[in-house]
Amino acid sequence: MAQLEIRNVTRRFGDFVAVDNVSLSIEAGEFFTLLGPSGCGKTTILRMIAGFDLPDAGQILLDGKDLADTPAEKRPVHTVFQSYALFPHMTVAQNIAFPLRMARRPAAEIAGMTRQILEQVHLTDKADAYPHELSGGQKQRVALARGLVNRPRLLLLDEPLGALDAKLREEMQIDLINLQRDVGITFVFVTHAQVEALALSHRIAVMDQGRVAQVDEPARLYGYPKTRFVADFIGHINQLEAQVVESTHGHLRLAVAGLGEIIAPPLKDAAVGTKGVFAIRPEQVRIGVHGELDELKNHFAGVVHNLLYRGEVSIYQVELANGAVVEALLPNSAPGKAELFMACDEVKLGWRHDAGMFLRD
Repeated sequence: MAQLEIRNVTRRFGDFVAVDNVSLSIEAGEFFTLLGPSGCGKTTILRMIAGFDLPDAGQILLDGKDLADTPAEKRPVHTVFQSYALFPHMTVAQNIAFPLRMARRPAAEIAGMTRQILEQVHLTDKADAYPHELSGGQKQRVALARGLVNRPRLLLLDEPLGALDAKLREEMQIDLINLQRDVGITFVFVTHAQVEALALSHRIAVMDQGRVAQVDEPARLYGYPKTRFVADFIGHINQLEAQVVESTHGHLRLAVAGLGEIIAPPLKDAAVGTKGVFAIRPEQVRIGVHGELDELKNHFAGVVHNLLYRGEVSIYQVELANGAVVEALLPNSAPGKAELFMACDEVKLGWRHDAGMFLRD
């Protein structure tokens, strides 16, 4: 049985349906992420798990118990917010120990549990410091420690890294992975940052307009999105409007207006005439000069429209004969290799017949 079950939950605010008949199962010890754009319902779900808000329909069960009649302060969960919410007049140790003091734990137990969590978040040397003396990353670790010190059944994290700069945010991702593994507590994480979700999560629920679009492991979400929304929301992807002209067990043959035909991996029940898009990640697209890539079943002439230099990679935006712009990603493996092609260069793009996917409308 799953540790946390959300069964057919709906939440309305007037005429607006924030969460629309959502069902999810989260296993004990998982790092589970609710991912989606602003207003998709992910924070509303987190608030209902915490007890700060209540569903209009459906059930939320923790360890098989319906939480409907359990007030927020009695639920064995803790929420960590982006704002840290630290007490400025308390030291790091006092902030962390606050939930234990409110629970009237014995002094020796409070001291021992606080010392243990300080070690786990690598803040032992900051125990007597005050919040204004800490960096943003240190404040976030204090907030995490306070949330974990009384060993909740769930730790809920609402955009906890949103206030950090890019480099610190990446460092905190590693800290979160290690901390969750060490404590073994179920983390339910809310974010709109796709890269963050892919890096941290065991599984991800992608949400769109109050509904769950797909739940899967990060690699499967990225490699096998089930809808155009998920494909577009998770990372970068090229999309070409296409129609099925042949469907076999081995492949699909797709017609792309103004471009020709594409050979794509098979898709169950994709009948001839089905409309949709052929979607392929930029790193699956190869770029070369005319005469190259002819061994690939899918190869098309184009003109370099833009070159985006991103440090470790360069992204070439290439305009094809039908006006569609397709991106190809090329690693910059050595200095001076970034400008292999320039704007207005005539090139050829190609990809393997088993790369990409067809997504129905």
